[in-house]
Amino acid sequence: MDENTILLQQFREYLQIEKNASPYTLTYYTKDIESFYKFLSEESIHFLSEVDYQTVRIFLTKQYDLQLSRRSVSRKISSLRSFFRFLEREEKVQTNPFLHLSLPKADKMVPDFLYQEELEKLFTICDLETPLGQRNQALLELMYATGIRVSECTTLTEDAIDFSLKTILVIGKGRKERYIPFGSFAEIALKRYISDGRESLLKKPNSFPTNMIFLNAKGKPLTTRGVRLIFTNIVKDTALTINLHPHTLRHTFATHMLNAGADLRSVQELLGHEHLSSTQIYTHVTKDRLRHIYMDSHPRAINRDN
Repeated sequence: MDENTILLQQFREYLQIEKNASPYTLTYYTKDIESFYKFLSEESIHFLSEVDYQTVRIFLTKQYDLQLSRRSVSRKISSLRSFFRFLEREEKVQTNPFLHLSLPKADKMVPDFLYQEELEKLFTICDLETPLGQRNQALLELMYATGIRVSECTTLTEDAIDFSLKTILVIGKGRKERYIPFGSFAEIALKRYISDGRESLLKKPNSFPTNMIFLNAKGKPLTTRGVRLIFTNIVKDTALTINLHPHTLRHTFATHMLNAGADLRSVQELLGHEHLSSTQIYTHVTKDRLRHIYMDSHPRAINRDN
């Protein structure tokens, strides 16, 4: 095993142990660093200590030549900047050549979200007489009520739900904990599913005891892929022409909260965002609401003398 491979392995251990990095983060950091290693090999650079600012500029140019998105390039730079910061700490390099490299400005994407009418349609689709229908309704209601990530939803356990306070304890990115309240619609759907549908799923032949709340048709813990498939099938049963992903409900939760007057800091805390800038993408308002505000507020929007 060569030195560069050893350093990458040490960096992975650092991310896991000291930073509590998620498997997703580990995977992409590793891919980004390995692609940089490949570039160094093509440039006949064999030691990380030889990498300088000119080297990283060439690397950046090649990423754009590959027609990668700004977001992908930005992620690679962030990954390598963190890697070289670790190498500096371990005294493997003297300087961090990525330190002063500017991140490309990401395209500002307005998140997809659902209008109230679309949500109401979704909430009438599930067959509440069946275990899977009860589960699907609980999924929809809880994810819209709390804005939790799909990974946070699939790892939700029985003891994480407090019905007396109407809150759930969520383990988010970096193993950070946060409490999120939920309302009466989610409460009703959860109680129905837990007391009825979930009990039925736990009696499936190949099931096994688990404290995970959401189960698949075989009585085993539901995966994130399973949730995405459920949402896809729910849309097929409606007349709606929408792409429903688990993150769509998270976007919808944040958008509706802010449009209804919630402050940005509160929504940031509920979503589990580390930086306020991550929450600010939701500060857009719907065209209908914008028009409503204008018509109600502007002195000359309507001739009120007529």
